[in-house]
Amino acid sequence: MTEPLKTKRTVFLVDDHPLVREWLINLINQQPDLVVCGEAESGPQALQGISARKPDVAIVDISLKDSSGIELIKDLKCLRPGLSVLVLSMHEESHYAERALRAGAKGYIMKRESTRKVIAAIRQVLEGKLYVSEDLASAMAAQFVQGKTPSAQSPAEVLSDRELEVFELLGQGRGTRLIAERLRVSVKTVQAYCARIKEKLNLASATELLREAVRWYESTRKT
Repeated sequence: MTEPLKTKRTVFLVDDHPLVREWLINLINQQPDLVVCGEAESGPQALQGISARKPDVAIVDISLKDSSGIELIKDLKCLRPGLSVLVLSMHEESHYAERALRAGAKGYIMKRESTRKVIAAIRQVLEGKLYVSEDLASAMAAQFVQGKTPSAQSPAEVLSDRELEVFELLGQGRGTRLIAERLRVSVKTVQAYCARIKEKLNLASATELLREAVRWYESTRKT
């Protein structure tokens, strides 16, 4: 008597780089227990596609086309509370992993990791477990046990999710008007965010803010 075929777990991809999505599709569809059921390059597309496809897990990048991966994770937590979300990003985990987990993600893995680790991360979050690197897990455990707190000057720690998004966009060389268009808010709102960022980071001028934003953005993209 033959055994019944096992149903594959479905994966939805959210990344604004077509080559990355193509690589993930090829990688995931080769697995005996996984299959890609849809893809998107922006937050709005992802919400629509995930609502229609109802995947078991979503793989989300931090930086998306005209939207934020962190905000998308929060929206998905409300839309489908039981959905497992794994962040796959080029951004350093030390800067974004804890923020992504607080937003509702079940794991964080960097794009420079091996394909074996990417698949292992997918399967682990599908089992309802958290996935982070050994280094980050050790750092988080040490912080919890020893009561250590990161430097108050770290943007990843002192800024809100929206403020950090504005800060990163400044680091990409975008002006306040372009940031306002991307975030769908007024220029005055962006200026207010910038004022709060300067205050929180103890920056005296717009020039210092821009310089620090560029330095921060470049540091998050180091591999």
